[in-house]
Amino acid sequence: MPTLTLEDIARQTGVSRSTVSRVLNNHPSVREEVRQRVLAAIEASGYQPHAAARTLASKRSFTIGLILPQSVSFFFTDPYYPHLIKGIAQACNQHDYTLALFLVGTREEEEKIFPRISGKGFLDGVLIQSGHHGDQWIIGRMLDIKMPVVVCGRPFRSDNVSYIDVDNIRAAHQAVSHLIRLGRQRIATITGPFASTVGLDRLEGYKKALQERGLPIQENLIVEGDFTEEGGYYAMQRLLPHQPDAVFAASDLMALGAIRAAKEAGLRVPEQIAFVGFDDFPLASSNEIRLTTIRQPVVQFGIQAVELLIDLIEHGHQPPRRVILDTELIIRDTCGAARRQ
Repeated sequence: MPTLTLEDIARQTGVSRSTVSRVLNNHPSVREEVRQRVLAAIEASGYQPHAAARTLASKRSFTIGLILPQSVSFFFTDPYYPHLIKGIAQACNQHDYTLALFLVGTREEEEKIFPRISGKGFLDGVLIQSGHHGDQWIIGRMLDIKMPVVVCGRPFRSDNVSYIDVDNIRAAHQAVSHLIRLGRQRIATITGPFASTVGLDRLEGYKKALQERGLPIQENLIVEGDFTEEGGYYAMQRLLPHQPDAVFAASDLMALGAIRAAKEAGLRVPEQIAFVGFDDFPLASSNEIRLTTIRQPVVQFGIQAVELLIDLIEHGHQPPRRVILDTELIIRDTCGAARRQ
């Protein structure tokens, strides 16, 4: 009997390969009628999953590459990445794909790994964590070789590439509008890097909220950060002489660093100065003062990035597609709202 592949079962039952994979992995998102049809076809054919045979028969590797253009130290200290990779790995397991991880910190490292990534038959598609000017190079090279690509985070040039992101402008606008409704007048922000779309978009949302409420945009209340706790601490020290009564920090880590600097300066949180962060990682609610923040679904972000990439692999990657996920304002102690209720 010839070796069958997931594609063979998919053709026999009139569903996608991803659906067959979900049935084999007992995924709950499959309709019961479809599940029973696929299971019946599997039983009748005597199909047994076999990775090597599947690869040879389909001429695909069933391997996805994840390129993180960051330094190794930053990868291990930023809680965003473990949450992202958790979602990506979970989706790869569900859909029967292997994940290959590439940490790239410099252009030289990109040049070194590019021949491996682009080698024929090595990867079926690539996820690229992006949002920085310098990442456009690797995105462009992947597109040049017709590799299916999904960018995690809005790239600076998004006209010809599929990407997934949250609405950073709207989320920042919501955070700052909340502080204004609480009566804060001198609202500062610690931004992400200005060389990143996420930093620029969250800054734009901050400015938009102030403008809509008739509050002035004061450049001395805007300090660039780097998404680290230390960066938030030093940014807050620069803001303190200008006496802000609230701070919107573009990440939870920066917010926690900023709170530490404010407390060292003798300020009471939230009575004298309020804080809102961005991410809602576990550290935001496990500290002595629970952080008001914007929750972004990073694990779900990773899952949907993989599912979008698999769809591009199986059905073509033109035209480019966009997926924008929702965020949520989580109100805790550091903005002072609880004390007003």
